Amino acid sequence: MATTKKTVNTDQFAVIATGGKQYRVAVGDTVTIEKMKDEHKKGDVVVFDKVLLTDDGSNTVIGTPLVAGVTVTGEVASVGRAPKEIVIKYKQKSRYFKKNGHRQPYVKVTITAIA
Repeated sequence: MATTKKTVNTDQFAVIATGGKQYRVAVGDTVTIEKMKDEHKKGDVVVFDKVLLTDDGSNTVIGTPLVAGVTVTGEVASVGRAPKEIVIKYKQKSRYFKKNGHRQPYVKVTITAIA
């Protein structure tokens, strides 16, 4: 009995723009995105249509500014907030002291397909 292996192109990757940043992603990668416009929950499917570059190991396509007809699909793995960052403003000899904390929200997305 012959067995067949499902071959996945591990050299394939894309560069996407989301949340004000650019990310290099491949199938199976988990990306932490700080700013996403919509509310998401675990298990949601996210489609990134701003693809700047794709590469399949032998052919590289660079967009001007976007690659037409290519999308990257991912699944939301978790939604949360980063650890608290403390911001202190202080001026000596003037009784000025401000202390603020900030927790940046994030969405972890696992990339499922580049098509």
